[in-house]
Amino acid sequence: MEASGTDDVEKLKSKFLSAWHNMKYSWVLKTKTYFRRNSPVFLLGKCYHFKYEESIETSPTGLNSGCEFKADLSGNVDEFRKDFTSRIWLTYREEFPQIGSSSWTTDCGWGCTLRTGQMLLAQGLLVHFLGRDWTWTDALSTFCSESESCSPNTSKMHTMQFEASLAENKVNIASVCQSALNDFSCDHSEIIHRKIISWFADCPLAFFGLHQLVKLGENSGKIAGDWYGPAVVSHLLRKAVDESSDPELHDITIYVAQDCTIYSGDVHDLQCINGLEKAILILVPVRLGGENTNTEYFQFVKGILSLEYCIGIIGGKPKQSYYFVGFQDDSLIYMDPHYCQSFVDVSIKDFPLESFHCPSPKKMSFKKMDPSCTIGFYCRTAKEFDKAEEELTKVLKSSTMQNYPLFTFVNGHAQDFDFVCTPVYDQDDLFTEDEKKRLKRFSTEEFVLL
Repeated sequence: MEASGTDDVEKLKSKFLSAWHNMKYSWVLKTKTYFRRNSPVFLLGKCYHFKYEESIETSPTGLNSGCEFKADLSGNVDEFRKDFTSRIWLTYREEFPQIGSSSWTTDCGWGCTLRTGQMLLAQGLLVHFLGRDWTWTDALSTFCSESESCSPNTSKMHTMQFEASLAENKVNIASVCQSALNDFSCDHSEIIHRKIISWFADCPLAFFGLHQLVKLGENSGKIAGDWYGPAVVSHLLRKAVDESSDPELHDITIYVAQDCTIYSGDVHDLQCINGLEKAILILVPVRLGGENTNTEYFQFVKGILSLEYCIGIIGGKPKQSYYFVGFQDDSLIYMDPHYCQSFVDVSIKDFPLESFHCPSPKKMSFKKMDPSCTIGFYCRTAKEFDKAEEELTKVLKSSTMQNYPLFTFVNGHAQDFDFVCTPVYDQDDLFTEDEKKRLKRFSTEEFVLL
């Protein structure tokens, strides 16, 4: 009877916190994100140039609520917008199916690092299945629909396309065939796009959904409602990919660096199994300083985000986790999971995609960044990993902190240095005792995320 009363109290407490967080993270306040006119903008290895200064009025949630333009825009502003908006945005959700035996039906207030980890993995999957150059066909229209006004360039572009279609008087067989091929390619890409999002659905069966990550976390002592640090989330993502049963995911794996060291032999072993070659996501948990971030590391972070292999950084500032995707000057560009949206049932045909794409970026000074983070890279082949290792080594050596590198590459295997990289574990226990100790150590070292 006493136990039952305790359960009722916990359920009541959980519902109260859910109601409070839903209210707290549903507020929309207008802020502005500025981009300098003559400074390049880097987004996951791509560089964009803006000719004139732009002021984008956004909410702190990342939702765009209007635009102000000081001059006509040129350069590739629309290309940047389309690229940014095409990245998969995963935020707090509410009213999804109950997580396991808990009473949680929302992750508001505690799931932000799980969400930023999901976004990094989603970007890796987008690159794997669709390529880095892929963009969502509705990206700009989503931006415009969320705005009170659109850029002159965007409006002009749509107008010119419309006028051109009216002026078309002749039917060109070659153009019709090419159009049909483009439509087929677009349809195929859209199917994959939707499938990737469905893998992150907020339901128990989704391979990389919140329910699955929390379930895997239970093996390391975590429960729904706990906070998760970037390093812990890295290991959960690795386990989730290993445990996924979809045949389309069997040609990709995850390697998590140990003690800031990437053992090249272990990476090659994971990529080449039984004569088959796998793509690999490399996750490197690091610290950019002690209690505070050492600003000397910023040039290194810039170098990382400039590489084509980079799929982002799971990081943030104290008490908040963000997904860092780029930078301009001394400011980081990020996607913010701290916005509570309604549950979306992805089992419905043509489920709405708008809430999975952020129409406008946010910026934060590097000085505010918490030192604890996880850097992600994607390599399609073993040869590509060798090239990535070469380029990353150059970035590490060019840093002003080259005597104190954030991570290193070591030839050979972890076991050659008395470490165990991928120990054999019981199917009934997803984490070995050694991994549990390591995760516990990470948990005590990292900041508390709300």
